[in-house]
Amino acid sequence: MRCPKCGGENTRVIDSRMQEVTNAIKRRRECRTCGHRFTTFERCEDPIEVVKSNGTTQPFDRNKLMVGLMRATSKRDIDLSQLNYLIDDIELELRSRTVRAVSSHEIGDMVLKRLANLDKVAYIRFASVYRDFKDVEEFFNELDKLR
Repeated sequence: MRCPKCGGENTRVIDSRMQEVTNAIKRRRECRTCGHRFTTFERCEDPIEVVKSNGTTQPFDRNKLMVGLMRATSKRDIDLSQLNYLIDDIELELRSRTVRAVSSHEIGDMVLKRLANLDKVAYIRFASVYRDFKDVEEFFNELDKLR
């Protein structure tokens, strides 16, 4: 593992912990060259394919989902750890399935279900982009669903 500060390849593991929710291993590391400490995560590489609305497929990308969630929760009182937990929960549900392909529509619905419990404003923000509201009526219909 390369040090993110100096690029050195000589690092040592200080601490390892199993993350129960994500089935990942969190490792605390220290660079033997510069002494910088950093955290890495090891996850099982069992790719989940996302089928887009145009029929193309691409690998599931946690970072892409995080960007969308960060936009939806901008200026809201939501921790990054809450967003990570939300993504972990979605990924765990996807990995527990026997089928490794999932539609982007289904992932969007999974996000909305969890956002509805976390923050109603973030839910509406995410839904307005995800569902591509064409007019104010669609916006109000979604608000009515939340009530």
